Amino acid sequence: MSDDRTYWPDELFADLDRTGPVPLYFQVSSRLEAAIHSGAIPPGARLENEISIAGRLGLSRPTVRRAIQELVDRGLLVRRRGIGTQVVQGRVTRPVELSSLFEDLQSTGHEPGTVILAHEVVRADESLASHLGVAVGDDVVRLRRQRTTDGVPVAVLENFLPAEFADITREQLESTGLYQVLRARGVAIRIAKQKIGARRVQGDESELLGIDRGHPVLTVERVAFDNSGRVIEFGHHCYRPDMYSFETTLVAK
Repeated sequence: MSDDRTYWPDELFADLDRTGPVPLYFQVSSRLEAAIHSGAIPPGARLENEISIAGRLGLSRPTVRRAIQELVDRGLLVRRRGIGTQVVQGRVTRPVELSSLFEDLQSTGHEPGTVILAHEVVRADESLASHLGVAVGDDVVRLRRQRTTDGVPVAVLENFLPAEFADITREQLESTGLYQVLRARGVAIRIAKQKIGARRVQGDESELLGIDRGHPVLTVERVAFDNSGRVIEFGHHCYRPDMYSFETTLVAK
């Protein structure tokens, strides 16, 4: 879980070399990284703001900003709107296989969380009808959820399912993953077509993910089939790239 205290171990920066060839931002960044890896600054901890840190160290704010940005770019720190800069609980690296994000987070020792943003029955337009194999105008279930890992937003998930799954409850979706809910109903998901890409945030995604407008996100579009070849769900998801990545294994022919 996240830690509400702010951390700044002054002792780590008492002997900064202000006249040598090593840039000051790099010295600050390196020592921060060491403190994170050693646990001196624990996962979830909030750092003081840049102005305060610059004042403590007698450095310019751009120097401090660059030091922090180095660690943001490397996935060790994350900037959260309205909260500040936090130590990442642990970057999520997800294997590309037929599983749900909820399951993947649990299996890697993270604590998944879910906020239900939409749980409704809608009419299928041409795109949804094509993906789900239903007629235009048929009822389909729309689910939209915010997924967190250890309390930090990591993804916005939107899924569409055939109308027979309209009785899936909000409580089920808050306590477990969609694929786990489907398996508990006897659905055997056997194969999926998946497309991984990237784009800029749209609509309310920046607020839901705690990132700036215009920020890039990773995207996944997936159509999953059961063992009879019937479409079970169509989903399009977006993920924070500073906290999330995909991992694949490639084999030479």
